[in-house]
Amino acid sequence: MPDRSVRHRSRTALAALAAVSFLGTAVLTGCDSGSDRTTKGATAEAGRRPAAAPLWDRSPESVAAVGDSITRGFDACSVLADCPEASWSTGSDSAVRSLAVRLLGTSGAASHSWNHAETGARIAQLPEQMALAAKEDPALVTVMIGANDACRDSVRAMTPVADFRASFEASMRQLRSAAPKAQVYVSSVPDLKRLWSTGRGSQLGKQIWKLGICKSMLSDADDMSASAVARRAAVQDRVIAYNGVLREVCAKDARCRDDGGAVFDYRFTGKQLSQWDWFHPGRNGQARLAEIAYRNVTAARPPA
Repeated sequence: MPDRSVRHRSRTALAALAAVSFLGTAVLTGCDSGSDRTTKGATAEAGRRPAAAPLWDRSPESVAAVGDSITRGFDACSVLADCPEASWSTGSDSAVRSLAVRLLGTSGAASHSWNHAETGARIAQLPEQMALAAKEDPALVTVMIGANDACRDSVRAMTPVADFRASFEASMRQLRSAAPKAQVYVSSVPDLKRLWSTGRGSQLGKQIWKLGICKSMLSDADDMSASAVARRAAVQDRVIAYNGVLREVCAKDARCRDDGGAVFDYRFTGKQLSQWDWFHPGRNGQARLAEIAYRNVTAARPPA
């Protein structure tokens, strides 16, 4: 049997061990409680922080346009002449109500929109236009380009798809180097074959076409031979390929949105085409393009 001093030392050791265990538990409990309070505090703090602004601004405060004759309003007001006031993107014509007017109002569009598109422009000229647009420091840049790359004197002369891609990629780099936060809205190229099908019902239009408008699609408008049908199909296929490039390159840029093929799919009628050439959009057609653009720019999500 252990003597009394040993028993005393044993009881003392057990008491000390119990005290240490109690203190350890208390310390661990205190840490857990503190951690819980910290976590709850951090959660509450995070909840009070403002949500990050969406990357796509549905109400841009300025608009710059780049592209070709459609964006210049060519033949919308008079024969074989630009009419930028009727432009779907930046025009001031009340019958059109351009994208800029719909977004900014009439006075806002007059002071905060710029049109750098050029009649006859092809994708190779787009980087230069983008550089000019970037100097305006626009919130939004609209792009409609590609019709002239398909509208050549022959199918063989159409811009190769690889070159089209390289030029559009260069255009986006040009913009991003000078205006990294500018949003970009990319319109699809219209269905040129549908425009031919609609416009060929006008004798006046066909006479204007003979002056050289889009020969690859419009020459010999009533020729339905196998070679003519194949030529028009080749132009349409090239336009579809261009639209694929525009969509793919745009998708790689977080601040770019395309129209989901809405312009290509739009069924222009005689009422929407220029009464001067029956190929370019007239005021009515420009208004339809403005509607499509406004719907896509202000949508909560990009078109599928």
